[in-house]
Amino acid sequence: MPAKSKDSRPGGRSARVRAAVHRATVDLVQEIGADKVTLPAVARRAGVNSSSVYRRWGTIAALLADVAAQRADEAAPELLGDLRADLERAAVWTLNDLSRPGGVAFFRAEVAPDVDDRRAGLRECLQRVSTRFQAALDAAARRGEDTPALDRVLDRVVAPLYFRVVFSIPETDETYARRLVAELCDAIPSD
Repeated sequence: MPAKSKDSRPGGRSARVRAAVHRATVDLVQEIGADKVTLPAVARRAGVNSSSVYRRWGTIAALLADVAAQRADEAAPELLGDLRADLERAAVWTLNDLSRPGGVAFFRAEVAPDVDDRRAGLRECLQRVSTRFQAALDAAARRGEDTPALDRVLDRVVAPLYFRVVFSIPETDETYARRLVAELCDAIPSD
């Protein structure tokens, strides 16, 4: 029987180390800010050898990007069965995810040019965000509802949310996110 590589195991020590390092990273980012987090500090907080952290991630930017990717995949909003409500939920979830302590830092790390291939990181981030909204659009289309194109949702809802959170524009809240969705949905017949 061929030996499995340590990276192919879905559980075990590798998964425990990754989970501990991710938890430590999130905690430190929230406590001291992403710009002050170091790999040795993460290793100490996680209770693992710093050489393990360096070997697996190499840089703090790569670690932050890995945490961002994993967190984005964890919990998507449940569909309610109404296009507007489902898009609102996805928009509010996106806003809250990005606005949480360290959220912008994780996003920036995920799309930073020094993390592997920048275009790959951007595509993966966009794919995760798109999937969240595409699920609502697909469900509405199956119910026979008129739906906007995904590109329109990204342009009219997602892009403004990211822009306003990244640049700390006041009044970027759940009311604003819902208003973006309402404006998009109100324009569907004229698309």
